Amino acid sequence: MRDMENLSELVDYPALRARILALTEGEDDEIALMATVACELHNSDPRFDWTGFYRVVAPGLLKIGPYQGGHGCLVIPFDRGVCGACARTGDAQLVPDVNAFPGHIACASSTRSELVLPVHDATGALIAVLDIDSNQPDAFTERDATELTRLLAEVFGCSR
Repeated sequence: MRDMENLSELVDYPALRARILALTEGEDDEIALMATVACELHNSDPRFDWTGFYRVVAPGLLKIGPYQGGHGCLVIPFDRGVCGACARTGDAQLVPDVNAFPGHIACASSTRSELVLPVHDATGALIAVLDIDSNQPDAFTERDATELTRLLAEVFGCSR
């Protein structure tokens, strides 16, 4: 059995943060930022099987944005799935077993656990959610959620 507290130690968050901030310095295009963040995150940790963004494109509607991994769902309403729950509530969704999540949308049958975080711009408006799927059960920790929330605020919230 895995030691769950050591899962997030797979990622060197200080080095990842420094690398992403250096790569995105001065960039203000949201799609370019999302593409860079998705790529860097996806390649930073073997737990991350699918890593990407769903963008807010209309009231109550998310559409797929830049991502790494297999195909994703193209459209997700706020009232469906883990990504929708994050967009609707504004709360991080740390889901150890996607099959136990009411209304989970199976974009890929290999997904076992999921971490979804809200992404806000400098005005505080929700612009997207970051969705990270794992083919391992219970793959994510509170530390992952905390570190990635901080990173998203720095990249998209202009807090640097």
